[in-house]
Amino acid sequence: MSSSLGVKPVTEQQPPRGTQTAGDDAPRAASPAVPRPKRKAADWRQRFEITVLSGPAIIMFVAFVIFPVALAAYYGFFKWKGYGAPVDFVGFGNYVLIFADSAFHEAVLHNGIIVVLSLLIQGPVALLLALLLNQKIRGRGLIRVLIFVPYVVSEVIVGTGWSLMLQTSGAVNDLLQSVGLGAFKADWLSDPKIAIWSLMIIISWKYIGFAVILFLAGMQSIPDELFEAAAIDGASYWQIQRRITLPLLGPTIRIWAFLSIIGSLQLFDLVYIIWGQYVASTAGTSTMATYMVANGRTSGNYGYGNAVAVVMFVISLVIALIYQRFVLRRDMAGAVTERKK
Repeated sequence: MSSSLGVKPVTEQQPPRGTQTAGDDAPRAASPAVPRPKRKAADWRQRFEITVLSGPAIIMFVAFVIFPVALAAYYGFFKWKGYGAPVDFVGFGNYVLIFADSAFHEAVLHNGIIVVLSLLIQGPVALLLALLLNQKIRGRGLIRVLIFVPYVVSEVIVGTGWSLMLQTSGAVNDLLQSVGLGAFKADWLSDPKIAIWSLMIIISWKYIGFAVILFLAGMQSIPDELFEAAAIDGASYWQIQRRITLPLLGPTIRIWAFLSIIGSLQLFDLVYIIWGQYVASTAGTSTMATYMVANGRTSGNYGYGNAVAVVMFVISLVIALIYQRFVLRRDMAGAVTERKK
């Protein structure tokens, strides 16, 4: 009857295709998991480890480098006797006196000469010695030790010994006289034309062993297969050194040159021990460090000495940054890596 009245029969509603009913025994399909942002626990742990490990070094660096430089810059604005609170403020007066003093200009010039001569003398000689000691020769270990010994000897011992030998009545002039070369006797320490060369001989004798050890370490890192392949191809010994050894030894040479430049700019102990603070200026061997001691501590004007120390720091820093920017740039290109995003 219902159909005759035009009313459609009620039929069971069919579920949409692809869905399951409550009575189905088939397992329900798992919906795709929504990715949740992971906590960066590993990053925080890494940062914590870096902070813990580098924290003491940073504290030491700030306490013994940054703070003294800042304190020296502060005292450099005063005329200070070294005790009590500085009250005689002179502003940039100390710095004006520094750059107007011809003695400081000579000291800077001497430092520049020492830098250039150290690179030109120690570098080639150390490289030749390193090439020789890199070969399998008898007594190689003993020769290495003898070359490196002057570097570990105290500057006081080196300066005292050489000052005694280079005196007018010292061992060097006596040796020249005994072998019939008395005409070459000279005042090795007081003559301004000779004193700078005497200083370079002493510096080279002492520090060339450090360069040899560095170059030998760099040569040991070069694979032997490269030399064997070049020898099979018919390359001579000097061709192998020029084409393989020197290019691969480049980073070591540049690091040594950087250390030599900074050390030459800060040279003090040997000059002060051999020539003293006053003779060095007349003999043509004064440096910025000896100028600082002579015009700061010895003169009782510690404010001026602090200003000189700040100028030395700035000169060394600028040269170091320029060297790093233009010379060490490709060596440090892979030293710092960026974190991948």
